[in-house]
This record gives sequence, structure tokens and C-alpha cells, in this order.
Amino acid sequence: MDTIIVLKFGGSSVADNIKLNVVAEKIISLKKEAKSIVVVVSAQGKTTDGLIKEAQELSAIPNEREMDMLLSTGEQITSAKLSILLNRMGHKAISLTGWQAGIITNNIHQSAKIEKIQTQRIEKELKEGKIVVVTGFQGITEDGDITTLGRGGSDTSAVALQAALNAEKCYIFSDVDGIYSADPNMITMAKRLNEISFDEMQEIADAGAKVLHNRCVQIGKKFDCNIIAKSTFSNEGGTRVCRGIETSEVKSIVRNDKLIQINLEFQNKVEEVEIYQELLAANIIVESFNANENFIKFIIKKAEETKVLELIERKYPNCKIDRKVVIKLSVVGYGIIQDNTILNKIIRVLKDNKIEIENINLTQSKIEIIAKELENKVLEILHKELIN
Repeated sequence: MDTIIVLKFGGSSVADNIKLNVVAEKIISLKKEAKSIVVVVSAQGKTTDGLIKEAQELSAIPNEREMDMLLSTGEQITSAKLSILLNRMGHKAISLTGWQAGIITNNIHQSAKIEKIQTQRIEKELKEGKIVVVTGFQGITEDGDITTLGRGGSDTSAVALQAALNAEKCYIFSDVDGIYSADPNMITMAKRLNEISFDEMQEIADAGAKVLHNRCVQIGKKFDCNIIAKSTFSNEGGTRVCRGIETSEVKSIVRNDKLIQINLEFQNKVEEVEIYQELLAANIIVESFNANENFIKFIIKKAEETKVLELIERKYPNCKIDRKVVIKLSVVGYGIIQDNTILNKIIRVLKDNKIEIENINLTQSKIEIIAKELENKVLEILHKELIN
């Protein structure tokens, strides 16, 4: 088969019909680079957020299977509209849902994992000279139930398709021209990175940055994929995610304020393992889980709060529950833990700005600090101290 490239366009890139025209032109221009093109699309703009809000007006905790049925419709609208446009512009195109594209997942609704991709349908359409537009973020179980891969899951769909099709590269297009040392909307001096390692990118994604979906980075590393983050609306810039460029320096600073700390107080001592297993069974990702006698505290995403509180109140009705918003600061860079000056600088800046540190976690590539508050001006100071 001819050289294949995969292109992924996020929600802001396909937000309306005007932007869909820009995307279509971008796809056509890239046909010079590869004869066969597979496009993966997200839902338009804030479509998914709107659907979630409508579902929560009907039920505080909607059934997860039905949520997948609902949320998967957003990407179908985008893929069909883009295919209609490409065909009108004289380029044969066909839209495929995740299941028509052969994306088979496990049965964990709302955060399913891809188990395999049966590429026969995509390959057939490519051989017929069509641009194949696939709905991102979704797949189907062996039993025929529609699943979604979690917010940002279209990135994972794209990289998984690159691996399955043995495509030459995968472009992740958004409204930002690459991966930055910090959120450029928060830190004016943020720098675009030309390259970043898979391990560093994984830490940035896990820290909560809305750059690449964390599982897409895992797949990319496993299959040594060529991933390039670029802007839909500019031909300049771009960041390549790849192997073997680790240097002991800070690459990125990430602030995540979408977290809640749950504090539980029991009348009698409870087995913390039991609580942890209950949360895992409900498919809830837990951070910083700590237990001491009758007290347990852990951190979750804000989006999971209602689900977690319902679970605790149902399973442990006599438990006293307290919750508070916390902020996670992540400083990322391969091997930075070996340089004591980096952690010392972070602690000094936070203390000078009267930031109360609640917890510190260290890995080979990340220094993670939990605090009650953290203003953007403090991030600017940290960026200047650690990166600029």
C-alpha cells in the first residue's frame, strides 16, 4: 500500500463550517505528502460538554453505557460534515464510525481501552482512493456496545490507527502550534518545544495538561510512532514527540486546578485497601491516597466528585466526608530529580510567595506538589527560574 499518514483535528479546529473548510484545505494540501490519508476528528467545539450538561439535567449520575451512546454522536456529526465537504471539493471521502473502522475496545464505559483494530475496511477504502474520515474517541466492544475512550481520546484513536496501519506519521492538529513549556494562556513567556521525549510527554499528560491524551503517548512509545503536534491554522512551528532526546533540564510546568481532595473520617478503623478497591472497581482514578487510623484522604478529578461522593455515602453511610479544592503543580523534565537545585528553587519560590505545600511526590521525570492555591504570577516566577 502507498505511504499513509494520519491526521487528527481537535474540537476547536472543527468548531464550525468555516473552520471545517480550513481543515479540508489542510487535508488536501497534505495529499502531496502521502497518497493515502486517514483523518480522525473530534466533536465540534463544545459539543461534548453540552451533551454532558444535558444528560446531567436528567440524572446526577447518568448510566455510563448510555452516556457513551450519547457522547459518541458528536464525532459522527463532524466526520459526516467533513466528508460531505471533501466530496463537494472533488476529493473522494468516506466517514466511518469507530466501530465501522474496526476499533475494538474493552467494556469499561467512559474510559475504554483499545484492544485491537481490524483495519480491513479502512484499507479497502484507501485502495479505492478515498480519504477516510474516522470518528475519534470511540470504539465498540466484542459484544457490540459503543464505548468512548475518555476526554481527549481522539488523540489515542489517531495514534492507535497510525500503529495499526503502519502509517508513516501522525499529525495532531489543534489551535496551538505545538507543545509548550507551560500553558501559553497562563504564562506569557512559555516556549514552544521543537522535540520532547515520550517519557516527558507522558508526565505532562498525566499532570493534567490538555496537550495530548495520556494513552496516546503510551501507544506512541510502545510502537515508536512518529507524532507531530501542529496548528491547524498555521504552517509554522510544530513539536515532535520521539525517543532518545532526554536531557536533565526542566521542559514543562503544568498547573492542574481541576482536582478535589476527599477527606474521610470513620467511627472505627477501616481497611484502606477496601476503600481503594471500591474506587478502582468504579473506574475512578485516585491520586495521593493516604490512610491513618480512622482517616483516609485522596485526590480525584473534579468531574468524578459526584460519582465518588455517591459511592462513599452508599457504601459507608456513617462516614464523615469533607472535600476541598486543591491544585497540583507538576515540573517535568527527564532526570530532574537528580538535580537538587531544581527542587530547592521550587520550594524557595513557593515559600517566598506564601504558598502552603500540602504534599510533594517525586519521580524520575517529575516533581509534583499539591497546594491549596497557586496564582499564575507564581507560575511566571517559576518559569523564569527554571526554564528561561
